[in-house]
Amino acid sequence: MQILDTSAFINEYHTDEETASVPQVHEELEGEHAFRFDAEEGAGMHIHIPSEETVEKINRAAAETGDADELSETDLVLVAAAFELDGTLVTDDYAMQNVADRLNVNVQVIAQDGITEQRDWQFQCQGCGRTYDDKLDRCRICGSDLKRKNPN
Repeated sequence: MQILDTSAFINEYHTDEETASVPQVHEELEGEHAFRFDAEEGAGMHIHIPSEETVEKINRAAAETGDADELSETDLVLVAAAFELDGTLVTDDYAMQNVADRLNVNVQVIAQDGITEQRDWQFQCQGCGRTYDDKLDRCRICGSDLKRKNPN
């Protein structure tokens, strides 16, 4: 089963496989893209509501990879749906792909290249340069803001 995110409806993604999505995607779509969602639902697309426990698991995985601040609630719910349904997440969102990879959820890209490696992001102080594995409000040493940094 393929779990479709917003970009699947915007980019007119087509598949012959069974599809699913979440109600939050429909809420984000406007105009003709919302009509595409309605048409897919009318053609048998499954609308899935993941459990709160699974969404929390996805939240923890996103925190572990450093992607939590990059993901919307809709993104988290979509990854949760793909995880629960043992499906393939259809998305161009790199942060979603990174979290999905951490959870061994298959991903199919639409209009972009997919990720080539899974990353556990670090956070670097903009003042003193110290790096942290966890996202903090401010540097513990100098109090400056932190910015997400590629660990490689």
